Amino acid sequence: MQAATAHDAGLAEVENLLDKVRAHLGVEVAWVSAFGSDELTVWAATGSVEQMRLPVGERMDLPGSFCARVLSGTLPGVVRDVRRHPITRELDAATDLDIGSYAGVPWQSPDGTTAGMLCCASRHPDPSLDQQAVRYMNLIADLISEHMNGPLTVRRHSISTARRTVQSVLDDEAMHMVFQPIVGLRDNTTVGYEALARFDPATFTGPDRAFAAAALAGLGVPLELLALRKALERLPDLDDGVFLAVNLSAEALLDARVLDTLLAHAGPHLNVEITEHAQVTDYPLLAGMLDSLRRTGIRLSVDDAGAGYASLQHILRLRPDLIKLDISLVRDIDADRVKAVLARSLNDFAEQIGAGLIAEGIETSAELARLTSTGIGFGQGYHLARPGALP
Repeated sequence: MQAATAHDAGLAEVENLLDKVRAHLGVEVAWVSAFGSDELTVWAATGSVEQMRLPVGERMDLPGSFCARVLSGTLPGVVRDVRRHPITRELDAATDLDIGSYAGVPWQSPDGTTAGMLCCASRHPDPSLDQQAVRYMNLIADLISEHMNGPLTVRRHSISTARRTVQSVLDDEAMHMVFQPIVGLRDNTTVGYEALARFDPATFTGPDRAFAAAALAGLGVPLELLALRKALERLPDLDDGVFLAVNLSAEALLDARVLDTLLAHAGPHLNVEITEHAQVTDYPLLAGMLDSLRRTGIRLSVDDAGAGYASLQHILRLRPDLIKLDISLVRDIDADRVKAVLARSLNDFAEQIGAGLIAEGIETSAELARLTSTGIGFGQGYHLARPGALP
C-alpha cells in the first residue's frame, strides 16, 4: 500500500509539473516519456491529450519519433512550425499526433544517461517558442527526473519487464490449452468444456499472473486472442452436442480481430464467457455486439454470479444464456443454509429468464449432493473433473 501511495504521489507531482510547462509556455499538451529498446512509452500527459491523440501508456516507435532526432542532433529542441520544417513535415508522428509546434528536452537517470524526454506541443504553429522555452523545460526536466527515478521507477521497470515477457509469449505462442468439463448434474454427462490457458511456470506461475501482466503492458487483448485461437483449434475434436466455452473480456469482445475469429467458428457449439470484472463503460455497444454474435448461434455466459455488483449488472444488461454460480457460494454449501437458499433463488431466477445455471468450483461429494438437490442443472469443479487434455 505504501508503494502504491508513493507511486500515486509521484505521478501527481509529475502531472503538476507538466501543467506548469503548459501554463508557462502556453502550449496545448505536455508529456513525459521513457525509453525502452527502440521504443518509447508516454508515462504521463496533461492538456488536450485526446484531441491530439496522444497514446498515453502505449508503446511508440523510437526511431520514427521527434525524440530520436532531437537526441541525435538532427532536429532542434524547438520547432515553431512542424508542417514547414523540412524534417518534421515528413514524420508520421507529426500527422498521427496532429502536431503543429513542438519542444522537447531529455531527462536523465541517476547514472546520467538519457532515460526519456519531456515534450510539449500544440496543434498550431507557435512563433513564441524559443531557446528560453528550452531552458525552462530543462529545469522542469531535472525536477521530473527526481520523480521518474524515485517512486515511479518500480512501476516503469515492472511494466517494461511485463511487456518483454508477454511479447515473448506472443512471439513464440508459448501457451497451451487445457479443457475442464462442464457436467450435467442429473445424469453426469459432459455437456461442454471450458478452455483454460496455461503457461511455462518459469515464465508465469499461473494464468492470472500472465493476463494481469499483459493488461499492465497493454497487451491484454493480443494475449486473449492467442488463447482464443489456441482453443478453437480443438473445436473440431468435440463430440456433437458438446460446446466449447472460451473466456473473453469485454474489451476483447469489441476488438475486430477477436470478432472475426469468433464469427469464423460461429454456431451453438461455441460459448463466450465474459470475464471482465471491471465496470463496462458502454453496455449498449457491448450488448449490440453480443446480439450480433447470438444471431450466428454463439451463446453467452456470465461468470461469478452472486459475487458482486459487476456480475449482477452483466446479467441484467446482457441477458446471458448461461450463468455461472460463483465458487464462493458453492464452497461448503452443504453446511451453509444461507448459501443453499441463495443458490436456489438464483437457479429459479435463471429458469425464469430462460438461462442455465452452472455451479463452478465443486470440490466435494457433499457440495455436489446439495447442489443437485437444489435443482441446479450443471456443474464444474475438481470433484467432477480436473482440467486436462480433451479425451
